Amino acid sequence: MKVHILDDWFDTLRGLPCFGRLDGHDVTVWTDHAGDVDVLADRLAAAEALVLFRERTQITRPLLQRLPQLRLISQRSVYPHVDVPACTDNGVLLCSNMHAGTPSYAAAELTFALILAAMRQLPAQMESVKAGRWQAGVGRTLRGRRLGLYGYGRIGKAVAGYARAFGMPVLWWASEDGRARAVADGEEVAGSRAEFFADCDVISLHQRLKPATRGTVTQEDLLQMRPDSLLVNTARAGLIAPGALLAALNAGRPGTAAIDVFDNEPLTDPADPLLSHPALIATPHIGFVTEDEFDLQFADIFDQVNAFARGHPIHMINPEAWMPSS
Repeated sequence: MKVHILDDWFDTLRGLPCFGRLDGHDVTVWTDHAGDVDVLADRLAAAEALVLFRERTQITRPLLQRLPQLRLISQRSVYPHVDVPACTDNGVLLCSNMHAGTPSYAAAELTFALILAAMRQLPAQMESVKAGRWQAGVGRTLRGRRLGLYGYGRIGKAVAGYARAFGMPVLWWASEDGRARAVADGEEVAGSRAEFFADCDVISLHQRLKPATRGTVTQEDLLQMRPDSLLVNTARAGLIAPGALLAALNAGRPGTAAIDVFDNEPLTDPADPLLSHPALIATPHIGFVTEDEFDLQFADIFDQVNAFARGHPIHMINPEAWMPSS
């Protein structure tokens, strides 16, 4: 099959053990990002299978309508960036391993790294010592400080384990169903949404982005946080209402934010009001960007390509688009 891989910005996949699973296919790897439909349609004109690098490219109906050779889209995890009905209408099967029960430990580790970096002021301290100014202020220890986790899921539970190892009590907030599951598991759940945002030293977001969760964290929520509190977001920028984080930081509540995700990615404007905010610590959406995580994820993705090529597709999201005779 003619397999095209999008958005492998550092040409990482060719060097991973899992890449050998594509032996026998005609593989093209695109190492830049193209968002324009005309550019993508030209690049992918011959593609029979398209491999997505998480949510870096939006797969829209206008694009799919211009890819008559495309039969398969293979990716991993959630797919808010893919127009599934348009895939079905154009005879394109979407396969995505939802990896139930398997958290992204890479994302959980980065979450806790950002908590440590913010609480100990590591970016400022590192910049200061390299500039010959030695120390640059006084940080705060984690032990005894309360971590609030918004979203009772796999990554949040992994972060909770790290927090407890550091002596941090954990408080949860989530959907009604998530809160019920947390209570059933013996976890401490906040008495109210307002209490959750007001009483935590650190709050970290761990919901999936879907229509019901988009913009679920409002400016009002953030303004209930204390001036010495920290907000962490390694999940998705869309969980926070548009403009709410910048407005809250300008108001000093929370006092600091540490984020790995932005509304528009890749974000390359150093003058962007949020990115350049003095109360913001930022990383460029690297929560899942480790060699180990890539090899794990793309092994699944490439297995889906091979299963399709053998005529026995797996992890089908829109099975109605599967036509064995094609």
